[in-house]
Amino acid sequence: MRILAFIGLLLLAGNVSAQKKVMEHDDKGLWNRIRNVNISNSGDHVLYSIGPEEKDQTLTLLKTSGEKVMAYPRSKGGRFTFDSKYVVLSANAYKDSILEMKRKKVKKKDMPKDTLIIYDITNNTYKKIPRIKSYRIPEKWSGVVTYMLDTPKPAKKDKSKSKKDTAQTKKKDTIKKAKKKVKKVSKDNGYHLVIQNLESGVEDTLKYVHNYAIAKEGRHLVYATSGEVDSLGGGVYHYNVDKATKTPLLSSHHKTKYPQLGISDSGTRVGFVVDADSTKSLIKMPKLYAWNLGDDSAKMIVDSETNGTDMLVSKDARLRFSENENRLFFGLRTQPIVQDTTLLKEEIVNVEVWTYDEPRLYTVQELDVNDDKKKSYLSLYDFSKNKMIQVADTSYDLSRTGDEGNSDYAVVGNQTPYLLQSQWTAQRPMDMQRVNLNTGERSAIATKVYGGSSISPKGNYMYGYSRKDSTWFTYNLKTLKYTALTKGRQFYNELHDYPDDPYSYGSAGWTEDDAKFLIYDRYDIWAFDPDTGTSENLTNGRASQTRYRYIRLDREERSISNSEAWMLSTFNENNKYGGAASYDPKRKTKKELIEGPFSYEIFWMAQDDKKNRLLFTRQSFTDFPNLWSTTTSFKSPKQITDANPQQSDYNWGTAEMVEWTSLDGKPLRGMLIKPENFDPNKKYPMIVNFYEKSSDGLYRHRAPSYGRSTINYPFYASRGYVIFNPDVYYRDGYPGESAFNCVIPGITMLIEQGFIDKDNIGVQGHSWGGYQIAYLVTKTDIFKAAESGAPVANMISAYGGIRWWTGLSRQFQYEHTQSRIGGTPWEYPQRYIENSPIFNIDKINTPLLIMHNDADGHVPWYQGIEFFVSLRRLGKPSWFLNYNDEPHWPLKWQNRIDFNIRMAQFFDHYLKGDPKPVWMDGGVPALEKGIHQGLEYVEGDED
Repeated sequence: MRILAFIGLLLLAGNVSAQKKVMEHDDKGLWNRIRNVNISNSGDHVLYSIGPEEKDQTLTLLKTSGEKVMAYPRSKGGRFTFDSKYVVLSANAYKDSILEMKRKKVKKKDMPKDTLIIYDITNNTYKKIPRIKSYRIPEKWSGVVTYMLDTPKPAKKDKSKSKKDTAQTKKKDTIKKAKKKVKKVSKDNGYHLVIQNLESGVEDTLKYVHNYAIAKEGRHLVYATSGEVDSLGGGVYHYNVDKATKTPLLSSHHKTKYPQLGISDSGTRVGFVVDADSTKSLIKMPKLYAWNLGDDSAKMIVDSETNGTDMLVSKDARLRFSENENRLFFGLRTQPIVQDTTLLKEEIVNVEVWTYDEPRLYTVQELDVNDDKKKSYLSLYDFSKNKMIQVADTSYDLSRTGDEGNSDYAVVGNQTPYLLQSQWTAQRPMDMQRVNLNTGERSAIATKVYGGSSISPKGNYMYGYSRKDSTWFTYNLKTLKYTALTKGRQFYNELHDYPDDPYSYGSAGWTEDDAKFLIYDRYDIWAFDPDTGTSENLTNGRASQTRYRYIRLDREERSISNSEAWMLSTFNENNKYGGAASYDPKRKTKKELIEGPFSYEIFWMAQDDKKNRLLFTRQSFTDFPNLWSTTTSFKSPKQITDANPQQSDYNWGTAEMVEWTSLDGKPLRGMLIKPENFDPNKKYPMIVNFYEKSSDGLYRHRAPSYGRSTINYPFYASRGYVIFNPDVYYRDGYPGESAFNCVIPGITMLIEQGFIDKDNIGVQGHSWGGYQIAYLVTKTDIFKAAESGAPVANMISAYGGIRWWTGLSRQFQYEHTQSRIGGTPWEYPQRYIENSPIFNIDKINTPLLIMHNDADGHVPWYQGIEFFVSLRRLGKPSWFLNYNDEPHWPLKWQNRIDFNIRMAQFFDHYLKGDPKPVWMDGGVPALEKGIHQGLEYVEGDED
């Protein structure tokens, strides 16, 4: 009887699995994402947004124990106040209702405006303020929220005008006309800024405000107003929150502009840029003003016309104070280049002049035009010396400061001599100088420095990693002594397979007072003395193949503590387990806290919580990255969200690691995804999907989604596909052959295991993956169908192309980076030919779906056209998808859904024998684009 009962349970379990839903396209839209996670400073509450992609988000408030406190729909994110007493958020109408309004052609001005919601956590009460434009809450103090009302009030007439004033009477008609333009003009008047006390509810309204800034720590703000109708008039004002008092810093005409406002952390110093030129002059002369608490008014400290340079005060550079508030950093700019306004449009010559030896390619310059117009050079005003110092200039234009602006030195760099060669090297060394921020004195550091322009937290060292000699280094900024920290040691990528200089593994940062510099190797964290180069391994993970990395839990942290415990993430390269550990810098001891077949990511810690509470996510292929609550000891971690309970209703999948050997003898690994109801005695269609190396993501969760460029693993697994994602290792000059040597033996290894239908194997990939697939189908007929997204079919023509999003030449990609040819077409013509699918396209027997969009800024879309028209010329079954005005991948929601449906129909037809859809049978004529999609199936198709 027990045996019979056991058999019954097994049959029941099998039945339950069999009854699970098979995922359909519409089901992908059910999956929620968790975004905008925050933990209160007190550690008592957790805030996050939850909702499906492209749908309304619900802001949810939990206790850290997991108990739900509040949920507000259609929110646009929210924040805790610094004292953790309130949640402040904004919300709008439901997206579906907004779409309906657009469908009814409701005017933009009549569309719903944001509503500000203030939630009192203690009293469980809401306060709503409609029609706001924006809101802010102070970063490190509490008690108020500030918000701008969306609709500015129109300027009123001056009622003090005398009826007997004949001049005003004569202007009667003009005033009537002006009233008709009030709505247009009112925006120029600014918006009403409301400062609300959260405890008392008392509000103060500051009228016609154009911009404002809130002090980080002090209870002060500064604002600029046009002042029309306001009794205080136009100008810049300091506002004391506790006293609700306004102090005029500078009064001016209502047309005066204040493009930049800055306030120190304490709120006792203010800086602002004034553009008082109300004329139509093409060259403006902004001035920089400053005010200190107790001053009667602001004083001009830098004038564009008399500052000792030939530069103007920049109205575009952000103002910032040093942490000690003794310095105000601002920007100087060169005189603008102005157009001759007397020329007519038909008299202006518009010609691009490309020059062979100019530092930046013309296409880069075009994209940089707006930035170049606003380009400024870092300068400072020292209040202790009442002196301006120009830090950067037109020769040395790149600048860095340290110690939050308090440091004695800055470093400035000049890339210009090396920009031309970066067109093909993809590296930009710099000539470096040190600038004394107290005197302005400049000293040369070095020329052609690779990778070194960062400054240590206290400003004592310039440091970096030089790829040219694979060395981390420091320069002592006081003595200018150079120290090679890792010369001759392997702190560079051990698995490097590019025809270029290897990258480093990065660094954790600096310990307090710049005492030690913490550098990563493949597995460990090493502490280096920045002056002597002596080092110590702190984690010793190499023997176990465990990678340790520092986690910054304190948002304000600038340096790593010498006394308090560090939180580290762990990752085992062998079994791919993730975890966390702690390190005691005093005792120099390490303690493993948690480890398992999961990926542990994204840590948040309460900043003022004596219980040391923190949040983290844990995920695997089957486990969504829900939020977990614990303490820094990781004792009794608790899952506090369940974002997608519906997952249990669907036939999902499992992920496992598989191993094989490449055709050139390398041991390889990859991921294998099987359906949840996998039966080893059945034969399954398989889709191979890969890019480069993905096996480290074995325990990464892949939620159902309308992916923009790749197959969705749980969707295809649910529908009975096996998915294989192999790692690929490359040999310089032979990327296509390398992919073949790694991928094909992995497929044959799986076929030999007996559960793969060898006659129904597909392959899919995008960009670099799309190229490799285009290459593979010229060398093998093992695939019954292939989808190749944004592929390079012709490396020779692609070498001379442009990456239009950046304006960069594509040359570096072939000579040194991902395409891995290792030289130019005139140096290695045969490599370019051998690796280009176009030259062997007649050997392709695999039906191909190609997706390449006409606004692709990464891979020129004519590459996809070259590929397709050649296949068409040969009569090879192929289809080309071009989502108009879309970039490297379709981003618009409707296009992503469409691409997912078409790709699934393509693979289902060839690998599962489903009927052809109309678009595959006869296409969609241009006449029907946007009208008929052709997604229905051909009637009577039995293929």
